[in-house]
Amino acid sequence: MTGGFFALFDDIAALMDDMATMSKVATKKTAGVLGDDLAVTAEQTSGFASSRELPVLWAIAKGSLLNKAIILPFAFLMSAFTPWLIGPVLMLGGLYLAYEGMEKIYEYFAHKTQHNENRRRPLMDKSLTKAEILAQERQKIASAIRTDFILSIEIVVIALGTVEHQPLMVQIFVVSLIALLATVGVYGLVALLVRMDDVGFKLVVLGKENGKWLQTIGKFLIRALPKVIKALSVLGTIAMLLVAGGIYVHQIHSLHELQQMIPALLLELIVGAVVGAAALFLVSLVREEKH
Repeated sequence: MTGGFFALFDDIAALMDDMATMSKVATKKTAGVLGDDLAVTAEQTSGFASSRELPVLWAIAKGSLLNKAIILPFAFLMSAFTPWLIGPVLMLGGLYLAYEGMEKIYEYFAHKTQHNENRRRPLMDKSLTKAEILAQERQKIASAIRTDFILSIEIVVIALGTVEHQPLMVQIFVVSLIALLATVGVYGLVALLVRMDDVGFKLVVLGKENGKWLQTIGKFLIRALPKVIKALSVLGTIAMLLVAGGIYVHQIHSLHELQQMIPALLLELIVGAVVGAAALFLVSLVREEKH
């Protein structure tokens, strides 16, 4: 009886050890997509008035948690019963990301003057009514949550791929942990980024009494924030194309073989841009026909 009791503890310890090991492997495998997720999220949560940044970020983070709560059960069911569906689902998500990325590029070059003006102006434009401001805010939150949904599918599927031959309990634990860390880690870092200027202002005030070095750091943070947001905006758009292109390169054998001639990152960027441009062209045709 005692031997069976300790054997049970040995099994539990072995299972926990497997979970810890596979969690480390899955974290490494998803690190690239998590970096893309951070860039995309930071870009999509910029442009709001200072007082609305954290409430908007919290709304998107809750949407992200809901996304993962929806995706996880379907991912486990697909892995168990219809693994052939994972590829097509990923490619549909990649199509959406590529379209979003190319649309941002097109809008930038097609309406550059207006784009630059909008970047200098916060979302809380005094010329807008309160209802219009809230409508814009809701629209941007919904767009960010949709994009998060696609990136969440990618993160969950990659994590699932690292533990597909493990027991079900290990799969559920590892993939759920990665999904939770993705939301907490990404949105936590973005929250810190968007409050850089507030920290800078506080340091400037403190520096008046406690030394100029605090003022120097504070002014640096204030000046750095717009540049960081602008850089993340560019990186976020590139990340959309890279993630989308990566999905198609890994799913289509003929594209995957091109990696022998073209560097992987460049190939993924090209494929993402081509897929996004084709999607943007088709959507534009549909819109013209409707009008």
